[in-house]
Amino acid sequence: MLQFALGLPGAYEDHPWEEDVAKVGKKIFVFLGIGNDPANLAMTVKLDDSHEQALMVAGAEPTGYGLGRAGWVTIPFRETTPPVDVLTDWVEESYRRVAPRRSIAELDQRTRALQAKRADR
Repeated sequence: MLQFALGLPGAYEDHPWEEDVAKVGKKIFVFLGIGNDPANLAMTVKLDDSHEQALMVAGAEPTGYGLGRAGWVTIPFRETTPPVDVLTDWVEESYRRVAPRRSIAELDQRTRALQAKRADR
């Protein structure tokens, strides 16, 4: 998930509170737990459209510290975790909620170019 997140325009890794996160600008768009501790293997994303869907994942819950009220959901990485393409969609949705317009425009341009390339095949 971190590799995917860091591939988004302007994204970079940071470690506030000794936790692995991906940011764009100064805003976090995905929390990825603390190191390789199995008890902390999860991701936390800020969702709108997929919020209710994410909460249906076994063990998922609104994020603590009041973040859940703002749309943040913590999804544990377990055998019941949705497929990677669903998780990456949620990371991208979270990114789009916090990224500057120019970064979103760059992502949209990349997506259109990739779709055009696939259509040419």
